Amino acid sequence: MAGLTAQQWLTPDWDPHLTIAQLSLPHLTAHGLQAAVIDVDRTLLPGRDVTLPGPVRDWLVDAGRRLQLHLFSNNPSRDRIAAVADQLQVSFTFAAGKPRRGALRSVVRDLALPPEAIAMIGDRLFTDVLCGNRMGLYTVLVRPVRDDGKPCRHDRVQRFERAMARVMGAPSA
Repeated sequence: MAGLTAQQWLTPDWDPHLTIAQLSLPHLTAHGLQAAVIDVDRTLLPGRDVTLPGPVRDWLVDAGRRLQLHLFSNNPSRDRIAAVADQLQVSFTFAAGKPRRGALRSVVRDLALPPEAIAMIGDRLFTDVLCGNRMGLYTVLVRPVRDDGKPCRHDRVQRFERAMARVMGAPSA
């Protein structure tokens, strides 16, 4: 988006300091959102797991009743991302190359919705939020998840990204 500054690119539309399993679906639908593009690693599950934590799976099943869902990951393993997507019977993109926009443009086109009707949900400012903001999506920054679906207590990467974003002038990082 031409009118955004570098600082605005790193500011999510919603930063509730919650995991995806704790997000309010009514909050998302009240903003007119009809689809969600969702990061996989650390947003939906930790480490190298492919089995979704119960609370995350429950949230995704409920979300799938209200929104079109698409998993969108930088992970280069098609098999791993497919294994996660198959649990939900949703479409997916692997090796997405975030924050580059090419793969996300294809997903937005396939969803056949205006960008402002699509949420980008992820745990990283410099990939998920930046990519979503560059495309005009409603961006949601979530806490990384543990294998039990609860928030990861010590996420050094997200803390570092928030600190860097503040240095760069992002107001709510």
